[in-house]
Amino acid sequence: MPAPRTADGGQPAARRKAPAPRLRALDGLRLLAALMVACYHYGGRGGEISESWGTSPRHVFPTASEYFAYGCLGVQIFFVISGFVIAFSGWGRSLRDFFASRVARLFPAYWAAIILVTVVFALPWVTFASVGMSDTLVNFTMLQQPLGADRVLGVCWTLWAELRFYALFALFVVLPGANRQRVVLFCAVWTLAAAMTQGLDEPMLNMVLMPDYAPFFIGGIGLYLVHRYGHDALSWGIVAISFLIGQHFAVAGLWHEPNPHFFSYRSVGGIIAVVAFGYVAVAAAALGWLRWANWGWLTTAGALTYPFYLVHEHLGWVVVKALHRTFDVPAYATFALTIVAMLVLAWLIHQLVERRLTPVLKRSLTAPKRGRAATAA
Repeated sequence: MPAPRTADGGQPAARRKAPAPRLRALDGLRLLAALMVACYHYGGRGGEISESWGTSPRHVFPTASEYFAYGCLGVQIFFVISGFVIAFSGWGRSLRDFFASRVARLFPAYWAAIILVTVVFALPWVTFASVGMSDTLVNFTMLQQPLGADRVLGVCWTLWAELRFYALFALFVVLPGANRQRVVLFCAVWTLAAAMTQGLDEPMLNMVLMPDYAPFFIGGIGLYLVHRYGHDALSWGIVAISFLIGQHFAVAGLWHEPNPHFFSYRSVGGIIAVVAFGYVAVAAAALGWLRWANWGWLTTAGALTYPFYLVHEHLGWVVVKALHRTFDVPAYATFALTIVAMLVLAWLIHQLVERRLTPVLKRSLTAPKRGRAATAA
């Protein structure tokens, strides 16, 4: 007699893996991905003259800039982690709880970052161009890109990708109820639809289905299935196909012939290797191979990642210019001090904004309605 399957259509009950309460290694990987992006912004754009450094970062970091150029792939690693985490956190939640958790997680630090960058860029001695008042107000919605408004935060384009992923996952998985069969179908249909969209070159479908970023989110979801249910050919197939498609888009978007006028130069092999590292690192956490990395400070590192990611670029430029060009601090010391300064600022945002506003916002979005219905009862 075949072993009974679970109610959600998953593996037999005897083989099902219980999810770990928290994977702290993923927190560390989040921060590593954010630091990669910071390295790219501060020192990897070798083909442009940086106002902060006063010259091309290629001249400031003649050797390191070649490696910093790969830091932008931290975004793809973020997307793989996000696919894993959203599948983890969205499983078994109502649509309302899922919506509240995402809003409360994203917006408090985001609003704080917009206010900070706007205020700092308005200071008379800061020479970086600021965004107009109307576009700044639009930025508070996180919908500035589809509305065509200027961005206050350069990194917010990744949040627009995250929002579209959340909407798709909420509509097709959370709303009907997450189970293994539904999640596998979601991954398969999204993969096929995104590939077809790329071939059709239809702007509306491109915006919704994100063919260039979808593979990374889908890969993270596949790795969560491995984490939740154990080794399974179907789950690993989702991961493998997403990697093969994802590396294609990463190479297509980031590789070009050597040209000194481009931001950066990266080899095809280097791009594929960094993307593969992201998948392997998340897979190692999913399989429990990194369970030994259970240090408490990794939780703090994970908490600092999002606010650090939001503020590091624009405010980091201000710090770099002040240290390197005003106070003549050596380049590598400036680089390190700027990273530390942005981490300290991220800690302040986490302590003063996220820890206070996030629970309040979440409660306000999940609290049952009181009013006429309650009065009538």
